[in-house]
Amino acid sequence: MKMVRLAAVAAMFAAAAGAAPVSAATLTIIVTNVRNARGMVHVDLCREKEFLKDCAISAEVKSVVGSTTLRINNVAPGDYAVQGTQDENNNKKVDQGLFGIPKEGVGFSNDAPIGFSAPSWNKAKFTITGDKTITFRLRYFTGASGPPASK
Repeated sequence: MKMVRLAAVAAMFAAAAGAAPVSAATLTIIVTNVRNARGMVHVDLCREKEFLKDCAISAEVKSVVGSTTLRINNVAPGDYAVQGTQDENNNKKVDQGLFGIPKEGVGFSNDAPIGFSAPSWNKAKFTITGDKTITFRLRYFTGASGPPASK
């Protein structure tokens, strides 16, 4: 009887060891239309319940005129959306003007449209099943609308 139990336990461990592991991915985010090199480009990687709020996963790097690239490692498979901003004055928030209009660049995955409010989850969501690269464009509602034109 003891031998049967040992065999059953060994079989469970063997089955568990042979199960395909859920692999974490690297998400590369290319943010375009960065209008200047001031401050930081900040992105939040959000699940649906976090979208347009504080998200558990974020990254930021120094702003690079034109295009800024960020990477987030160890991302579990699933549905996500990215919300991003250029924090030009490094105050850790999106500065707003009259009627709450952003004074700094903002953008969303899939270049989800921004009308009189932020986009919906469904317009911004994408699925991660392995390493992935996404690109989206910052939009500016005050000041220069993007980087200076090349000469």
